[in-house]
Amino acid sequence: MKDMALWNEGDWIAAIASVILAIFLIAGLAAVSRRGEEVIGHPKGLVILFFAEMWERFSYYGMRALLTLYLVKHWLYSDGSANLIYGAYTSLVYITPVLGGWLADRYLGQRKAVLFGAVLLTLGHFCMAFEGDGSGYQNDPTLNVFWLALSLIIVGSGFLKANISVIVGQLYPRTDIRRDSAYTIFYIGINVGAAAGTIIAGYLGETIGWAYGFGAAGIGMLLGLIVFIMGKPLLKGRGEPPVPERLRTNVAGIKLEWFLYLVGLAGVVVIWALIQFQEAVGWILLASGVALLAYVLKESAKLDKDARERVYAMIFFILLMPVFWGLFEQAGGSVNLFTDRYVDKGGVPTSLFQSINPIYIILLGPVFAGLWQFLARRGIEPSTPAKMGLGIIQMGLAFVVLVWGANNFSSANEAGVLLLPVLFIFLFYLLSTTGELCLSPVGLSAVNRLSVTHMASLMMAAFFFGTAGGNYVAGFLGSIMGEGEEGEMTREAALNVYWSMGLVAIGIGVLVVLVSPLVKKLMHLDTLRDDNVSDDLEGLPQAGLSEQEAGFHPATRPQ
Repeated sequence: MKDMALWNEGDWIAAIASVILAIFLIAGLAAVSRRGEEVIGHPKGLVILFFAEMWERFSYYGMRALLTLYLVKHWLYSDGSANLIYGAYTSLVYITPVLGGWLADRYLGQRKAVLFGAVLLTLGHFCMAFEGDGSGYQNDPTLNVFWLALSLIIVGSGFLKANISVIVGQLYPRTDIRRDSAYTIFYIGINVGAAAGTIIAGYLGETIGWAYGFGAAGIGMLLGLIVFIMGKPLLKGRGEPPVPERLRTNVAGIKLEWFLYLVGLAGVVVIWALIQFQEAVGWILLASGVALLAYVLKESAKLDKDARERVYAMIFFILLMPVFWGLFEQAGGSVNLFTDRYVDKGGVPTSLFQSINPIYIILLGPVFAGLWQFLARRGIEPSTPAKMGLGIIQMGLAFVVLVWGANNFSSANEAGVLLLPVLFIFLFYLLSTTGELCLSPVGLSAVNRLSVTHMASLMMAAFFFGTAGGNYVAGFLGSIMGEGEEGEMTREAALNVYWSMGLVAIGIGVLVVLVSPLVKKLMHLDTLRDDNVSDDLEGLPQAGLSEQEAGFHPATRPQ
């Protein structure tokens, strides 16, 4: 262990994150050990879900922080190829929960789905620790273990990510006023895990070895699995199969429950083959998106005028998702590489900078929630489409400020490389986070609120399909910052693309704000009634993905 007198900024950041994580763990153990059915006014089951999800986010974001760097530095992929792999991987992570949520709602129940997903995720994260001999992707057969790891994580996320949030809602009666505060507590776990995982796994991966970073992510996921298994009695039967007897029926000579698990494993094989052809993922997303849009329009034709026009408003929101997330997810791809090479980091490992976003979310999430209420009481709260437009504008400004800082305040290091002051990376993440808080939870809440009951899951699936498309767009945009897919990202090329991204995003955001009154009319808020929306998350499994990580439970009652 390094002498504390020799510690640099990165060492201290990792140590502080570890201490904070330990404090949360001790507090959680004390909470569940207390007598009684509740702690701080909430069921003890919430504590179990809090820590299970915290460890899942620890593992996911710890691995995400290292992935692009690992692809370039260890497997020797070009910058363009690494960005495409990153985009394909994150897009598939957002698609599989649609199927996982459907299987849980219809057959498995959320608890069994989460348990199966956690097992797959644990295996996937531990598989990431197999590095091979370091000779590069063209020469090392261990690459197949890497593809297997990604496939296990993608399918595991499909079973876990959405369903664990659904169980949170099931802990409370429909009219329980503690629901929103429960989701606020839950989101703290999400973002504590995200920040701690990024810092600890990122630090270990970059300073000691890739296997240590990915191994830490695997240990985190294993701890989440153990917490979830041991905490089953505290869930009080929530999240169980809708018809338990159905799981015991025979399908192809085996019980239906085990058949569904085999389907999940077959999905791992399919994803293993698919993830190796990233361009194919893009075409599949495009074709599926067009088909999904056509189906939504077909179903909307059966509705009355107001409900049909609400669908049109939701389609407008969904089409904004690829624009925003295509820029936001540069954080894990091209911006990660840019930070590694062209930012004066002051001895801090590159991956640790991705912890800034979840930390900002923890600090600013409650501020934005209070801001909207403050403005609403005075009758000046922006409409949903206006908020989303403002979110895109801020995302564009993040890139404009980054480029402005790089062009005006960079200084050369000893090797003659121009380095950007680290302040501008903090500003980049600040603007992208405030943009996220204006767009992400607002859009999620709007879709939840506007959907008619029988189309609620369909519209939520379409919403996250747009997010998945944005993740793929992010990978594609990252791949054009050098000489195409095979080129290395250059500082000049990256800044040129960032500048264009920023200006285009600002233009789109301004346009969205200008047309927001028209979109608001399509929402027909004046005729919206409580029986048009769901009163809880049952049947809305997609409501638990990263959009909710901004800390807002989807509104279930129109104001």
